[in-house]
Amino acid sequence: MKKLILVATLMCGMFSSTFAQKFGHVNSLELLSKMPEVTLADKQVEDFGKTLQDQLQGMVAEYKAKLEDYQAKASLMNDAIRKVKEQELGQLEQRIQEFQNNAQDNITTKKKELYDPILKKADEAIKAVAKENGYTYVFDTSVGALLFVTDSDNILSIVSTKLGLK
Repeated sequence: MKKLILVATLMCGMFSSTFAQKFGHVNSLELLSKMPEVTLADKQVEDFGKTLQDQLQGMVAEYKAKLEDYQAKASLMNDAIRKVKEQELGQLEQRIQEFQNNAQDNITTKKKELYDPILKKADEAIKAVAKENGYTYVFDTSVGALLFVTDSDNILSIVSTKLGLK
């Protein structure tokens, strides 16, 4: 009999702790859009990309000029000079291709460098709000995986306040 009462008491405790859980949700994309750091990072990435684009356009302009010069004078060149000019054009083409590949990698690295601290700050604020307000789970509604929510609090305003956002 004592075992039955103990089991019943434990079961009641498990059910009550399960039902006592507090759920919250936040749209992380909306939160990030409110953060001024994101606007600044967006501008820095855009400026960095423009700088790389300008460099690429300069290289392409140089290539076109050398190609036009080669084509205009190719019939007047001896075989040795023509071969050297063709090698120069080939090397310049290769440098342009390498620059394009490296530029994309550099932009990706720059984005990570700029956005990682912002994402960490937002994540830490969400976790702090969850702890301070006793949330067991906080779901991110921006990813679209949450199909139904009942008895869940939207903590966006609390997190925004925590970050000092309006």
